[in-house]
Amino acid sequence: MLLSFSSISLLFMFCNGGEFSESMSLSNFIRAVDPENRLRIDRIMLLSHPCSYKLKGIICDLRATAVVEIRLVNLSLNGILDVDHMCKLRNLRVLCLARNGIKGTIPNSILKCTSLRYLDLSRNSLSGNVPVVLTKLKNLRRLDISDNHFMTVVHNTTPKVIPVKEKPLDSRRFKDSFPQKKSETGYAMAPISLMPLHTRQDEEKSKMYKRWGMWILVCLGFTILLLLVVLFLYMRAVRGGKETETLKELAQSPSRSPPIEEMDEEKPEERRSELVLFVEKEEWFKLEDLLEAAADLHTQGLWSSLYMVKLKNNAIYAVKRLKKLKVSFEEFALTMGKIGNLKHQNILPLIGYNSTDEEKLLIYRYQKNGSLLTLFENYVQGKRNFPWKLRLSMAVGIARGLDFIYRRFDDQDETIPYGNIKPSNILLSDSEEPLISEYGYSEFLDPSLFKSNRYTAPEKTLSEKADVFSFGIILLELLTGKIVERSGLDLPRWVKSMVRDEWTGEVFDLEVSKVEMYAFPLLNVSMNCVVNRPEDRPSIAEVLVKIEEVVNAQQDCFSIPPATSNTFPTPGSTSSH
Repeated sequence: MLLSFSSISLLFMFCNGGEFSESMSLSNFIRAVDPENRLRIDRIMLLSHPCSYKLKGIICDLRATAVVEIRLVNLSLNGILDVDHMCKLRNLRVLCLARNGIKGTIPNSILKCTSLRYLDLSRNSLSGNVPVVLTKLKNLRRLDISDNHFMTVVHNTTPKVIPVKEKPLDSRRFKDSFPQKKSETGYAMAPISLMPLHTRQDEEKSKMYKRWGMWILVCLGFTILLLLVVLFLYMRAVRGGKETETLKELAQSPSRSPPIEEMDEEKPEERRSELVLFVEKEEWFKLEDLLEAAADLHTQGLWSSLYMVKLKNNAIYAVKRLKKLKVSFEEFALTMGKIGNLKHQNILPLIGYNSTDEEKLLIYRYQKNGSLLTLFENYVQGKRNFPWKLRLSMAVGIARGLDFIYRRFDDQDETIPYGNIKPSNILLSDSEEPLISEYGYSEFLDPSLFKSNRYTAPEKTLSEKADVFSFGIILLELLTGKIVERSGLDLPRWVKSMVRDEWTGEVFDLEVSKVEMYAFPLLNVSMNCVVNRPEDRPSIAEVLVKIEEVVNAQQDCFSIPPATSNTFPTPGSTSSH
């Protein structure tokens, strides 16, 4: 009997063990808390690893291997709290279900949630006794169960429903200690104090168990210490015996040379992780700070993932995680050292990197304005303007950045081509200056991982002329307003057909047609960049000269930012942790 596709998928996830357990636990928890599927989450999606998709309110760690936060606030959820499956998410640190309609009780089995640090169940419909077990969660730092229907039991009286009034929590972040001053919301943050309901007998048993545990630990420590002493004496006796035997041999054979112990061959050092930073000392941080921060997965592919990471000091970084690189540990470090020292206004600076044998992390400053592709799409959708002045600024900025790359290296240094120029890799600064991003590692990627795209030169090599071809496509996009990265359009062929039919003026976008006299020279430059034979293409320096001629010809109308002088870091600006 043939297995269905879903059966095969389930069988594959079962073989993955931990990932399947993580997926099923999250899926069951979501079903229980949201029986009516108000979150509109595809149940089949939950069967795959939860970190493979960007689910609302589900936050994973930086390595995208475990769920660390669940934040589902004010979403009209009306299910129950499935604590058993929740506690199977071993790395879950934050659970926030405030302002919903969650019913039922908080079971004592919540004690199994040993990693939980932040719990906010306020403004729901929970009932039952006040869950005293919450005070026994050792790692819990913040708790809010206010505005529910919990019931406390007072001896010799009937049960009374007493609303538990907790002070509200700062739901945006959590810390490992309780602040003594007021928070941004105006309320002091403090752990709650619940009425102890256990009996005196339970307290005596607890004290007895603690005393026994202390004695067991003392005895165990003494035993280990004794074993270490015996082992030390034994090793010294063995070593002394060997020396005695050697002296006897020397006494019996004085003409013989003393035996020389053969040295073990040196084993190569194990590749250890390192964090290298290219910023001033006041901006340094540790690898642990990066890995412990909550990460928002932006994109994910076969060989890379991109995260937005916010550290505790509110610094926001974009972290590129690379896998399957064909490069030695030393060569990667040497190349990243060169890239980290590049400083230019149109190249996104490399803040730092972390390197292991298995994977690499590249760290950049997060650019909130998105990319040139975002700018194109917003313009096409009518969400913003894309005037000629800004297009010309994009063209000259990208050209200056590429020109700097190919002039930066002298005869002693081998030039590092870019190799992957496209609008999504051109980011926008706060002042909407173009920034060439993710430069320096294309040569280490397996060529089989690349899919042919309309930006890749026909020769499919890493070189300056190949980058000129890619830049020519972007220049055509700026002139025509057509997006190649999403549509896959063969833009040079389309432009050639329009020119051949004497419709040259029709290739320009509406905004560009307003300044047609300046656009024609750039159209000629772009068509020279995208010819098939690399030897017939201009260099990037020649392209930049032509573009700046157009800029200079219209200085009276537009103000294009001038190129700044190239600067390099001073000695000591690179740090390693």
